[in-house]
Amino acid sequence: MCEMSTDSLVPVERIVSAVIFIRGVKVIMDRDLATLYGVETKVLLQAVKRNGDRFPDDFMFQLTDDEFQKVRELDGPRIGRGGRRTSPYVFTEQGVAMLSGVLNSPRAIAVNIAIMRAFVKLRQLLSDNEKLARKLRAMEKKYDGQFRIVFEAIREMMEPPEVEEKKSRIGFRGD
Repeated sequence: MCEMSTDSLVPVERIVSAVIFIRGVKVIMDRDLATLYGVETKVLLQAVKRNGDRFPDDFMFQLTDDEFQKVRELDGPRIGRGGRRTSPYVFTEQGVAMLSGVLNSPRAIAVNIAIMRAFVKLRQLLSDNEKLARKLRAMEKKYDGQFRIVFEAIREMMEPPEVEEKKSRIGFRGD
């Protein structure tokens, strides 16, 4: 049994905010995982490369330059400047699960548990949204013309918001 409390170690909201959608898959970038695990990114990647057979392409992949540029545009202040010479690696849920065997410390195990719970929570939210969409379609068929405006308004509220560019904040950001 893991002695560290996963709730106090890493809030689920922090993990969920690190999850991005690339190539239709939920992933977490290498630098975000390194921060969560309390190691340097290069240390995390060295451990992964030493165990390369555990990380097939559907567990981990490197972003293309275009993908990385898009992520940078959306998340510029968090990514920061310079330092990185290559595009980052991203890890799918299965890749994150595999990391627990590669980074075998009490913190890594506790963080991994928290990340798995965050992925489950995301799946539940997406599933709930799909159930709601199905119910809405069924109601729309039943009450067709009478409530068209109401159904359109509900459908708009269910759509994810357009990603706006984040404005840079001036000053020091402490984590």
